[in-house]
Amino acid sequence: MMKNDYIPFSSKILEVIRHTEIEYTFRMEFNGAVRPGQFFEVSMPKYGEAPISVSGIGENFVDLTIRRVGKVTNEVFEHYVGDTLLMRGPYGNGFDVSDYMGKDIIVIAGGTGLSPVRGVVDYFAEHLEERDHMTLIAGFKTPHDILFRDDLKRWEKNMDVTLTVDCAEEDVACHVGLVTQYIPQIKLGDVQNTVAIVVGPPAMMRFSVQGLLGIGLPEENIWISQERKMCCGLGKCGHCKIGDTYVCLDGPVFNYTKGKFLVD
Repeated sequence: MMKNDYIPFSSKILEVIRHTEIEYTFRMEFNGAVRPGQFFEVSMPKYGEAPISVSGIGENFVDLTIRRVGKVTNEVFEHYVGDTLLMRGPYGNGFDVSDYMGKDIIVIAGGTGLSPVRGVVDYFAEHLEERDHMTLIAGFKTPHDILFRDDLKRWEKNMDVTLTVDCAEEDVACHVGLVTQYIPQIKLGDVQNTVAIVVGPPAMMRFSVQGLLGIGLPEENIWISQERKMCCGLGKCGHCKIGDTYVCLDGPVFNYTKGKFLVD
């Protein structure tokens, strides 16, 4: 019997971790191969489906960090530990950590863009012997929007972490300003042996990549992740198609040499 790739499977909620008023991580039961930067389609009967990036990978589970922004995610937030969600995937290519091994690593993430790269940062925070110097610049709109606070505290022990917010209503233990203004302050070694990952809103990614090119990084040493609304995840509906590229199949992670041409 042929497998129907559109049929979801049931996954139990193992833990729910609250980050902000509208962003929670759902730790889902899952056994199978998965990479940081891939995504699952989470479906709610009568409500629809939503593509959710993998924000963490563990033994027999994946983390899905979900923002409550629509009818599907609103319904997801009505579920708790022990309940089940319907999922299908994982889809997309994700990040291959072998691309960054033995190199200086720069990760620049804006807002929820930290979710798909969290697995990469976590990996190299635990495997210091597999990389050289590492820098993380993470930017959020306000202090109330900061994700993965415990992770950020843990990561700063093993890498240079710059946490910044666009604006602060009160004194905060982080920088104030856009992520791009901290790019010139990155401790650089050999730029040919330095790789970078940039994930976030389109404007933030565009100017961050310009900043990285400005300090000497070659285009081929930069990776980006395209945040698109993936519907089928299988390259059938064409919703995420840009030119002749299907983001759900060929991405969402692209080397910048190709990603720079993916403009609607």
